[in-house]
Amino acid sequence: MRNKFKAAIYLVIPILLAYSLNTKFGSVPPILKFLNPFTGFWKNSVAIKQPKKSKLVLRNTKETVEVVFDDRMIPHIFAQNDHDAYYAQGYITARDRLWQMDFQTRYAAGRLSEVVGVKALELDRYQRRMGMVYGAENSLKGMMENPKSREMVLAYTAGINDYIHSLNSGTLPVEYKILDFKPEDWTPLKCALLLKQMSAVLAMGSDEFYMTNILQKFGSAVTADLFPDYPFREDPIIPVGTKWDFKPLQVPSAPQANSVIQTSQIKTKQLEEGIGSNNWAVSGAKTASGNPILANDPHLNLTLPSIWYQIQLHAPGMNSYGVSLPGAPGIIIGFNAHIAWGVTNVAADVLDFYQVKFKDDTHSQYQYNNGWKNTTSRLEKIKIRGEKTETDTVIYTHHGPVVYFKKPDDLKMANNVPTGSALRWIAHDRSNELLTFYYLNRGKSYQDYRKALTYYTAPAQNFVFASATDDIAITANGKFPLKWKNQGKFILDGSNPANDWKGWIPAAQNPTVKNPERNFVSSANQSSTASDYPYYINWEFAPYERGKRINDRLKSMENITLDSMRIMQSDSYSVFAENILPALIKALDPAKLNATQKEALQVMYKWNKSYGADAIAPSIFELWTKRLFFNIWDDDFTIENIPMRYPSRDRTVELILKDPGSKWFDNVRTPEKETLPDLVFEALTYTCDSLERKYGPIGKDWKWGNVKGTHVPHLANIPGFGSEILWNGGGKSTINALSESNGPSWRMVVELGKKGPVAKGVYPGGQSGNPGSPFYRDMIGTWTKGELYDLYLMNSPQDERAKVLNQLTIKKK
Repeated sequence: MRNKFKAAIYLVIPILLAYSLNTKFGSVPPILKFLNPFTGFWKNSVAIKQPKKSKLVLRNTKETVEVVFDDRMIPHIFAQNDHDAYYAQGYITARDRLWQMDFQTRYAAGRLSEVVGVKALELDRYQRRMGMVYGAENSLKGMMENPKSREMVLAYTAGINDYIHSLNSGTLPVEYKILDFKPEDWTPLKCALLLKQMSAVLAMGSDEFYMTNILQKFGSAVTADLFPDYPFREDPIIPVGTKWDFKPLQVPSAPQANSVIQTSQIKTKQLEEGIGSNNWAVSGAKTASGNPILANDPHLNLTLPSIWYQIQLHAPGMNSYGVSLPGAPGIIIGFNAHIAWGVTNVAADVLDFYQVKFKDDTHSQYQYNNGWKNTTSRLEKIKIRGEKTETDTVIYTHHGPVVYFKKPDDLKMANNVPTGSALRWIAHDRSNELLTFYYLNRGKSYQDYRKALTYYTAPAQNFVFASATDDIAITANGKFPLKWKNQGKFILDGSNPANDWKGWIPAAQNPTVKNPERNFVSSANQSSTASDYPYYINWEFAPYERGKRINDRLKSMENITLDSMRIMQSDSYSVFAENILPALIKALDPAKLNATQKEALQVMYKWNKSYGADAIAPSIFELWTKRLFFNIWDDDFTIENIPMRYPSRDRTVELILKDPGSKWFDNVRTPEKETLPDLVFEALTYTCDSLERKYGPIGKDWKWGNVKGTHVPHLANIPGFGSEILWNGGGKSTINALSESNGPSWRMVVELGKKGPVAKGVYPGGQSGNPGSPFYRDMIGTWTKGELYDLYLMNSPQDERAKVLNQLTIKKK
């Protein structure tokens, strides 16, 4: 009996051990699979030296394709037709970035629970309930209707799938091994999902929930005073004085009552700068060469693998270089021999919430236009790893999905979503943004640029443009609903048809300017226009300081070169500090300061207002002003069960400079009456104490580069796959708008002329998505130093201007 028991133990233990070591538990990968020398992570290491020339036979090409890889492993694709150009783009992009493409589209589709289990369930529900898949399905219909974009999507998809089918368990990207799942076939819907995700990143922010509560709490007069419809200081994208050479449409009239009460238990939102970008173009009148120069640096969350993928596409009628989004065909930001283009976010109000009055708890009918209208239901089946599939029923009105009847307690993304409200969002509509980039990639003139923009819906972007013939332009572009003023500033009554969107601003009447007298155009997410523009786009945009600094620099610059534009992209001077610091210093009583505070004040006296990595002053200023704004607004705008946001930085600065005796400086939670000097002093005390506790006595550890702690994390935050802390300057209010892990995701400068374009660029990462590749993060050091690489627009695979590393020939099977 004992021998049988021992035998059973000896049999069971290896089985259990084999099972446990080949099974994923929580975030721990299956160890034996992961360490297997034939199929594990060892197989993902990549040697620097690659064969000079190689061949690949693929059945879905139509003709031979040559792919040249330069010294940073950037592919230059030379195809003999459009299909092969996009097919090869899909194959090569998947070869470098498959896991990233897969993860991002799973995230957008609300399918992470399939991979990581129940911990992602609420996030998946949120994505489904916001209508991400619904919107992607509608966009795909638009893409497939047009033969050009249909070919783009199908060829790109075929290329991705041919790469996927070439993989085995050993050659899978390492993240699949860590998370223990395999890629599925790519579909055209995933291309649309990726574009929907960019709309969500750039245009899903919504304040009407907070603003409605503010209106109910403080009334219309206070709301109008603290949240004005146009900032006190502004330097708009379209220069003041620009004439509108069109007859505007009749704007709908606002109904008498257009807001509803809505409260919920969530935290107050302090408005902070987040997603932002810069772009500008200067005409030859301001450059040393007499040629126009264009610059663009979109600010997004920094990740490894990089959000962008550099590529050149060469086919009959097309020879363009730039960055693509891994998962979508074409080049999004870039240039060719004739034109260059770039984008920044408009922040248009194209997302509104409508409070719905249901007939009963079945939610099958809702009140509309003095009657009852039927809802529809969409069943969202969410697969969960290790659990049963969950079916989530989402109710739709004619406006869109009713996102929540009851919100989850711990999903921060849902904070600004009102319960019982339907979401009207432009990203749900049929669209075909791919055609915009199809035509830009092939564009030769200003007319081609304007034609391309007519196909663009969302997310609304400021498209900057320059041409070799010395035209420059900028257009705040997208499909903008024709609204009455402030429609969507507050939650709308969904039963009143007057609150519905009433058509569209004609594309030709979107804010635009061509060849202005000042010889430059620019944007930094500030207001699109002065207040004389006849249509409503939004009531609030990004703070004006970055745009002001850019415009001031460009006004004063002459004999501009590519290098002076490069240096300007890393400009870290703060107009915000210039505006407010003297008032803060004046408000202090030096007799009240302790030794550390006096030393900090001396640092601020000497500060040049630049956010340099080696400077201590930015660390003090950032925390000081953030705490001061908290002191001013928190007592009034943090109230249990009434979620609200703070007034803007622009309004707060105006209050400090122009109304130092304002009632808003008193803390209503205390019996004393606080003044502005009281709040400034407390904020400085808090700042010095906080920095001292974390970094020790004032000194080198207080330097901005250390306090800011910029780094580039892995997309899924897998430990060891991100970057180290990077030593660089910049701040959210400076041109170099760089914070902890958000900033310039791609820097590009292009000079156009008769001899062809000269271009430079960089992003914080590398071409490869494989952490074992030398090209995974090889550009980060250059990006950190504010330097750029040459971008090679090759005319043939034999073009000797490029530094060629190797060449791949793709032939038809």
